[in-house]
Amino acid sequence: MLVKLTQDLKNGFLPWKEMLHANGHKLKEHGMTCIFAGTEKENDNKLTVIIDFATPEGMMAFKNDEELTQRRIDAGALVETTVMTPMTGDAVTNFSG
Repeated sequence: MLVKLTQDLKNGFLPWKEMLHANGHKLKEHGMTCIFAGTEKENDNKLTVIIDFATPEGMMAFKNDEELTQRRIDAGALVETTVMTPMTGDAVTNFSG
């Protein structure tokens, strides 16, 4: 289940990226694979993440994980700006022609 997450940051991408790498065990716990994470070229505080969740329950567990939410906040995530958008199952990924 692919999900697009958009979120504002207050400290730029690097602290958020370090937080992600430090919490790989949480991704595994929730059945998450980070397909892409990055900020806009002109704004290092506008984050977009594409996540592949193994199950809808994993997505809900991520959304309700208070410990991980606090770690995201500590890394500069403005969690009140988070928008999670489920993507179509007919997506194309890693196609180079």
